[in-house]
Amino acid sequence: MTDPVHRGGGPVSGWDPLRELADLRTRMDQLMHATFPFPGSGFAESRGRTWAPPADVEDTGDAYLMELELPGVDKDEITVQVVDGELDVHGEIKEKERTGVLRRQTRHVGQFDFRTSLPPNADTGHITAELTRGVLTLRVPKAEQAQPHRIEISG
Repeated sequence: MTDPVHRGGGPVSGWDPLRELADLRTRMDQLMHATFPFPGSGFAESRGRTWAPPADVEDTGDAYLMELELPGVDKDEITVQVVDGELDVHGEIKEKERTGVLRRQTRHVGQFDFRTSLPPNADTGHITAELTRGVLTLRVPKAEQAQPHRIEISG
């Protein structure tokens, strides 16, 4: 089998593979919105809809750590609560005023909502939250688990 031959004096002009990937992602996001138009989908084009911020969840052995990316959000604009075994973080990233012409926007704006079910061993009474440099870190400690022990049978 032969390889394709590139005929020309140099590299393909005007082709940027990273730009191609960005365009492909934009088109896929638009397709997902057209197919599944539901709140919380988290896609960039969801203006006016609720979206979920990017998050990492880590099990450290004694606690669960959650880091949510919330650039430009003040701590007073974020609500964190536990309801029926679910951790709920919501708020809003406001679109800033611009003086020039916005040529491209891929950052999320509008209301966000992050929800996750907490495991049964989560100590919901001692959850802490800290906002530093645009990252909200939630620490959900694990409750002390009862040690297994033998039960004697009488009779």
